Formats: sequence, C-alpha cells, structure tokens
Amino acid sequence: MRSACLTLLLSMTLTATPALAEAIRVIAIGAHPDDCDIKAGGIAAKYAALGHKVRFVSVTNGDAGHQAEGGGMLAARRRAEAQESGRRLGIEYIVLDNHDGELVPSLDVRLQIIRQIREWDADIVIAPRPNDYHPDHRYTGILVQDASYMVTVPNIASDTPAIKKNPLFLYFSDRFSRPQPFRPDIVVSIDDVLEKKYSALDAHVSQFYEWLPWHAGVLDEVPADPDARLAWLKSQRSFSIRDEWREAARSRYGADADAIRNAEAFEITEYGMQPSEDQIRALMPFFPR
Repeated sequence: MRSACLTLLLSMTLTATPALAEAIRVIAIGAHPDDCDIKAGGIAAKYAALGHKVRFVSVTNGDAGHQAEGGGMLAARRRAEAQESGRRLGIEYIVLDNHDGELVPSLDVRLQIIRQIREWDADIVIAPRPNDYHPDHRYTGILVQDASYMVTVPNIASDTPAIKKNPLFLYFSDRFSRPQPFRPDIVVSIDDVLEKKYSALDAHVSQFYEWLPWHAGVLDEVPADPDARLAWLKSQRSFSIRDEWREAARSRYGADADAIRNAEAFEITEYGMQPSEDQIRALMPFFPR
C-alpha cells in the first residue's frame, strides 16, 4: 500500500505542499558520527519540520576520532552525541559498530547497509561520493554504491525483506575534482534551518570542540563557555552557497535563488531511480512552485 501511495504521489505535479498520505523516508549514510550532520543536517531539519522521516547512519562508531580518548569509551561518547544531535534535529540516528579508520568495503558491511536501507524503506538515500581524502568516507561511498541495486534483490540479505522500488540515490557535496568534480543537481536553501544545523553540530562536542580543533592546531582558541563556544563554531564552519551552485538553485527557486545565503547540494547518482523534475519536487516538497 505504501509503495502504491508513493507511486501515485510521484506521478503528480505539485501545485502546493501536499498533505501526504505517506511520509517521505530519507536515509543519509556517513562514515562517522557527525558526517551526515555536516553534509545534510539542514535538509534533515527541513524534512522533519514537514513531518517526514529521516534516519542518519554512521557506518563506523568513531572510536579513533580523538587526540586523548579512544576505544569503547570514545565510541560510547560519540554514540551519545549522535543521539543528542538526532534529538535536536527531530530525526533518528543510528551508529553501527565498525571500527573508525579501519572500514573496508566488505560483504559484511555491505549487508549491514542493505539492511539499514530496507528497514527504513527509504525513498531517498544520501551518501558520500567514492572519492575523498579519508578512506572511511571513500569506502562508505563504495559500500552504498554496491548496495544500491542489491536492496531490491530478495535473495541478498534475505532476513530483511527487499524493497520493491529502487530509491533515489544522491551524493553529498564535496570539493574533490578527480576523477570528476561534484555536480550540483539539487541545491536546497537551508537559511530557515541554519540554526538547527549548527545546534546538531554543537551536540558533537568531542569533534567540533576537541578533536578537530586539536588536529587543526587551534584547540587553544575554543572558548569554555557553551554559548561562546557555539559562536566560535559558527565562525569556523560556513555553509554559504557556492557560486557554482547558483544556476542549479535558480532552476527551482527562480529569482529568489539570488537571495539564498546558505545551502546544501546533492548530486543524482547513476544508480537507482532516475527522477523526472516532477518526481524531484514530489520527493522534496520544500521547493517553491
């Protein structure tokens, strides 16, 4: 029944934000607890505000991402941070128990990802491109790519029923240029949810106020006061729309695109659903008419 309702929805040209019979279900898959927040925290907040369902999945438990902590204690801390981030965004946050820095595109982990996508009955799946400076990011991209067709094959991971339609698979944005640069097929204004996105990042204390500043050599700049610390984070992390995204933004926001200050962008992959413009607008009901 749910699949039939979504099929009907996607066949319609939207003239207004609809009261959906079924919630749109989005799953974003990152390598570490905080990756999805950085790349898709804004769009997650927008879906949640409209009553749709979002799940973030971290493929590793983050047990290596700190200069002074590690192992099970750090993994537990990062899982708690992810849960708090999910609470602030109004979404579900899952952290899988694979070691940080040791991820490989194995069959076992591929099956974990297939099960996550199937359990969520995803309409949209978002993940990194399989070219990146970090091996965990690269292999997460490969793992999701390898799962993108298999989610529909009943005899693979047969303990979790296959989904009957292939979702729309999207890539997170990045700045890498080889073998080819990121293509901004879908650009979403996050001006209205920017504070929520920063609040989600703020929940990952071990990362944005300890590990990443230490790695960048600026740990001594991080304020102790929570409000000052958040203000410092905002000064360090910009989500300003890139110049090369403006044209894609205009295709859906028209002249209003020139007023967008902050945005997230996504590339439509060659795998899974190849959407029409009507289908994109049905799956992303926050675009104006």
